[in-house]
Amino acid sequence: MLHGPAVRRRKLGTELRALRTGAGLTSGEAARLVGWHQSKVSRIETGSSGVKPADVRLLLDAYGVADSQLRELLLVLAGPDEGAGRHHWWHAYRGVLPPTYRDFISLESQASAMRTLETSVVPGLLQTPEYARAVTRAVVGGPDDERLDALVEVRLARQDVLRSDPPLELSAILDEAVLHREIGGPDVMARQRQRLMEAARLPQVRLQVLPFTAGAHVGITGPFVIFSFSSTSDLDVVVLDHLTSSLYLERKEDLQAYTEAFNSLRIHALSPEDSLDYLAGLDDGA
Repeated sequence: MLHGPAVRRRKLGTELRALRTGAGLTSGEAARLVGWHQSKVSRIETGSSGVKPADVRLLLDAYGVADSQLRELLLVLAGPDEGAGRHHWWHAYRGVLPPTYRDFISLESQASAMRTLETSVVPGLLQTPEYARAVTRAVVGGPDDERLDALVEVRLARQDVLRSDPPLELSAILDEAVLHREIGGPDVMARQRQRLMEAARLPQVRLQVLPFTAGAHVGITGPFVIFSFSSTSDLDVVVLDHLTSSLYLERKEDLQAYTEAFNSLRIHALSPEDSLDYLAGLDDGA
C-alpha cells in the first residue's frame, strides 16, 4: 500500500527492468551504454530513487523501445521534466493541487481504461461545472473564490480524456445514494442527471446504477478506482481516496481482488440500459 510518488517510481522501475531484460542487457551493460554507474540503474529499477524524464529517454533509447504510447506513459510516471520544459496541463496548477492529486491525474491521463465505484458523489469525469463547484466547496472547506475556480477548472479539464483519440474507456458504477444526495440544490441535480444520461450514451462510457435493493455488497467498504493501461498490465493500479491522501495498491493480489469485486458489482447493478431508464425516471418524477 503506497502513496502516489512511491508507486510511480516502483512501477516505472519494474517496467524499465523488464525492458532491459527484454533487450538482453545486464544492468552493468545498460549503465555503460548511457554513461552511468551500475548502481544508478539499480536504484531506478528498485524505485529507491527518483528519475528524470531525460534519463528515462536515455534508457528507452538504449533498450530500443519505439512504442510511442509506452514511452509517453513511462515519461509521465517519471514526472515533470523541468529542464526540457516538458509539462502537462496540470502542472500549471501545482500551487493548488496536492501531489497525490497530481499523481492521480497523471495516471488518468495515460490510462486506456478506468473502472470506478462511487458511493457518495458523481465521478469527477462526469460532473457538471455547478456540481463540481458544490462538491469541491464542501470537500475543501470553503476555499477562496480564486482557488475554488482553479480546482473546478482542473476537474473539468480532466474530462478531456473522454474526448481524446483514443478516448479513455470509462466504466462507472454509481450507488443509488449518489443520485439522491442533493448537492448544489434541485436545479444543479437536474442538470447533473442530464449530463449522466448524455454520458451514458457515449460508446466509451458504461454507466450502471447499483440500486438499494442490491442490499449488502462488497462495495459498502467504499469507493475505488482501477486504472488499466493498454501498453502493459504491469502498470495497472487501484486507487483508494481518503480525505487528505490517496493510497495506491499495486500487488497482483490486490488488483485481482478489486477486479473481482468490480465484476461482482456489475452483476448486482442495473444494466446500462436499465440504468439509463432509471435516470430518466428520476427526471420524470421530479
